[in-house]
Amino acid sequence: MLCQFSFKNYSSYRDETTFDFQAASIPEFSDSVLRQEGCSDLLPVGVLYGPNGGGKTNLLRALSCLISLVVRPIHELEKNRNPLIVQQSADCTPFLFDETSSHEPTEFRIYFREKGNEYQYYLSIFEGEIIAESLSRRKIGAKKPARLFDRDENGVVLGPSLRAKGLNKSVNAKMPYLSFLAINYDLDYIRDAQDWFEACIILNYANPVAESQIILSMDDAFEKNFIRLLNDMDIDISGYRFDDSDKNIYLQRVLNDRSYELPFSKESAGTQKLFAALPVVLIALREGRLLVIDELDAKLHPKLLRHVISLFKNPEINKHGAQLLFTSQDISTMKNTVFRRDEIWFAALGDDHASEIYSLYDIRREDDERVNSTAAFDKQYLEGRYGADPYLQNMLDVEAWK
Repeated sequence: MLCQFSFKNYSSYRDETTFDFQAASIPEFSDSVLRQEGCSDLLPVGVLYGPNGGGKTNLLRALSCLISLVVRPIHELEKNRNPLIVQQSADCTPFLFDETSSHEPTEFRIYFREKGNEYQYYLSIFEGEIIAESLSRRKIGAKKPARLFDRDENGVVLGPSLRAKGLNKSVNAKMPYLSFLAINYDLDYIRDAQDWFEACIILNYANPVAESQIILSMDDAFEKNFIRLLNDMDIDISGYRFDDSDKNIYLQRVLNDRSYELPFSKESAGTQKLFAALPVVLIALREGRLLVIDELDAKLHPKLLRHVISLFKNPEINKHGAQLLFTSQDISTMKNTVFRRDEIWFAALGDDHASEIYSLYDIRREDDERVNSTAAFDKQYLEGRYGADPYLQNMLDVEAWK
């Protein structure tokens, strides 16, 4: 499970930026949080709102960049442990709107939980080469973390648990040492960290080949759940098949006791997106994975979007700690009946063209009190009270167009 992700000097983000999945001490949706004895509660869902160009997608790309830096060399050498990796790479581009950032490294820091341990991983990269790197772990309930390794310009220093294993400390400057260890050794804590990175799902709807592979890899029970969920969302199909001759997927329907097929490419955009998204939603829920999707609401009816969100917030369905992180422009879903205040985040550009993010829970009203949990979040957002939409109010102002 993802606890916290921080990064610095990436794309539109210049300063250190932190996205937090740790739950605040607030009463709303208290039964939906992910609880584990001996550590803080985590959120099952996080959504990022904001204007176009504000930095929503770049935050997801920063996370994708870190994950792909670790997973790509492992996968390319066919040393991955997870048979189904659904991820996309992202370029590591620094902030370019000042005179110094382009000559400084990009930094990532991530906290996650896996198999009874909380891991902290740090990576600093400049022009494709690793400048610094470290990995530590803390057993859930313990007070102090244990350092597994540190890496800087002087080389790699191993922690006590790895020091006696005779590990090679010479690694290519372009490869993370975490990846190097995962490729060459079978080490418990490294293996667990590798499992977490490989399990992250970063969905790209522009990759139909990957989508076909996911759909066709499902077993019979999984396929039945998939079709039932589609039917629940008013996508009335009875099945589907893949044609080897033309490499197309055909969706099947039964009308008046007769079976009909329609090529996937002829289906509506909304049906295509649901058909692509729901398999990874089910995989994430079944295996407790992190699912990252940019513009999940695009081409989806708001009711369908709410249904997907509700799957992750329902402890009877989300039994393995799956998490959903997505961006959205759908203001109609920004309601206190859908989200907790700490699940809603905003991205916006400052006067210096640098992006920043903040959660709804962190916003203070004029009386220095937090936004009330019963407030009309969508209405107040459109009124400009949350500061992440500098132009929408002007667009809604009829007088400005006269």
